[in-house]
Amino acid sequence: MFTGIITGVGRIEQVRPLGADATHGKRLAIQAPAGYLHDVVLGDSIAINGACMTVTTLDRDSDRFGIDISAESLARTAGLAEPGPVNLEKALRANDRLGGHLVSGHVDGIGTVVHFEPIGESWELRISAPPALARFLAYKGSITVNGVSLTVNRVTDLERACEFSINLIPHTVQNTTLGTLRASQPVNLEIDLIARYVERMLGGSLPRP
Repeated sequence: MFTGIITGVGRIEQVRPLGADATHGKRLAIQAPAGYLHDVVLGDSIAINGACMTVTTLDRDSDRFGIDISAESLARTAGLAEPGPVNLEKALRANDRLGGHLVSGHVDGIGTVVHFEPIGESWELRISAPPALARFLAYKGSITVNGVSLTVNRVTDLERACEFSINLIPHTVQNTTLGTLRASQPVNLEIDLIARYVERMLGGSLPRP
């Protein structure tokens, strides 16, 4: 379980295939910030761009760790198949502050950035979400974008998608990878955990993205 409050920005340094064809996953070597792994052990969960992964190799001296990601997970996430910066969050402890919202680290769909521009001291981020996620997006509701807990400012239902808008304060832009987003870039989306269970209790089910 996570909160969507990013605790470090790392970098995927190496991506190696675990087999010869598309049914195999990949092994990722990730560089973490200095000292970030001091309390991490093998088998711990770390959310990488919002996707919960298990630490399979660990080198605290060099601040590096490794994960194995399946072909299924690669097909349903964005930004984990090639080297580049990633948002990191270690799993929530029972005595931690819940600064964002309850986040499971299970990506529900891939959205697309349609607009990212400065407005005053902040930035406006607009994302096109798959139609299947539209009913889970609400004004002032919570959404996780690449692992970052954010508040929805506006929702617009379109014919083939649902577009939502978010305001990013300078701190978020400077301390996560969201500041590097650009139009047409894919992003990982996770809907609010409470909305997921409300949907189930009302007799529906979350479609596969």
